[in-house]
Amino acid sequence: MRIGVPAEIKVHEYRVGLTPGSVAELVAAGHEVVVQARAGAGIGFHDRDYQRAGATIAADAASVYRAADLIVKVKEPQPAEYPLLRAGQILFTYLHLAADRRQADALMACGVSAIAYETVTAPGGGLPLLAPMSEVAGRMAVQVGAKCLEKEAGGIGKLLGGVPGVAPAKVVVLGGGTAGATVLENSVNRLRWLADRFGSGLRVVMANAQTIHEYVVEADLVIGAVLVPGAAAPKLVSREMVREMRDGSVVVDVAIDQGGCFETSRPTTHDAPTYVEEGVVHYCVTNMPGAVAHTSALALNNATLPFVKALAARGLAALSDDPHLAAGLNVYKGSITHAAVAGALGYPHNRFPAAA
Repeated sequence: MRIGVPAEIKVHEYRVGLTPGSVAELVAAGHEVVVQARAGAGIGFHDRDYQRAGATIAADAASVYRAADLIVKVKEPQPAEYPLLRAGQILFTYLHLAADRRQADALMACGVSAIAYETVTAPGGGLPLLAPMSEVAGRMAVQVGAKCLEKEAGGIGKLLGGVPGVAPAKVVVLGGGTAGATVLENSVNRLRWLADRFGSGLRVVMANAQTIHEYVVEADLVIGAVLVPGAAAPKLVSREMVREMRDGSVVVDVAIDQGGCFETSRPTTHDAPTYVEEGVVHYCVTNMPGAVAHTSALALNNATLPFVKALAARGLAALSDDPHLAAGLNVYKGSITHAAVAGALGYPHNRFPAAA
């Protein structure tokens, strides 16, 4: 199969769908790989590295999309890329369609088969292609939250860890996933796991309307890390709660790709990552891991390469072979094939391969 790797064009997105190491494995398996010029240059993967791995270098994105049967990206196609996609092509990338009706409509209109990293599942449960970026975003959330608490960033001027004799900032995490201080979670099993894993260094609290209000309004930093696979994130924190927080407090919405879990959240970019709403600093960058693109690209490729190999070898037949990969299919022949995405958008749900 001919595999295409376009350069990412989202603001300050330097990750790349396939590293030279991944390309070498695909070429060794008999596939052709076409990489857009300078697609990985921002993180130290140069065209010569891809050529040594066996890839062909294409001058522009249009050439990559025209040549390839399978497109491997990192972030969702941007509007300028919609016209480059075509019927019969497979797109493998993060999509987050539940919060992006425009993109969903474009993918349905062009007839591409779109497989979303974030809804591929694992035999033992979990989301193996979302997990590495969630781990990155989780580590970054505390880091950027600490920076936003600084006075020149609009924050209240607190040092996250405090100093002897001065209390540290109060940190609350909504959702006990890999972004996890106090953690509010609505799964008893997850609360037990967190308590066993972190002991007395972490306070775990059952999440409900009362506890969320109680802890959020007293926090200096709130990290939203809730996830409903494929669906829009639930709005756990209302505007009224944000208004009750102290001026200069900070919220970091890791769930913003799925619409965000704060009512006051709206997507931002690495160019302008924060804004102040109701006196509270909001950090809502939709591609947080792009800030540490070298680490993120390698971690993502470690997870995605086995699935890319399967798609390259078998095309869409690989979905029939592997129900966990099939769970990643969001769009097929103009229809939404993922139940949570269809529900979030209010569109009919057509199962693969029965989609029209």
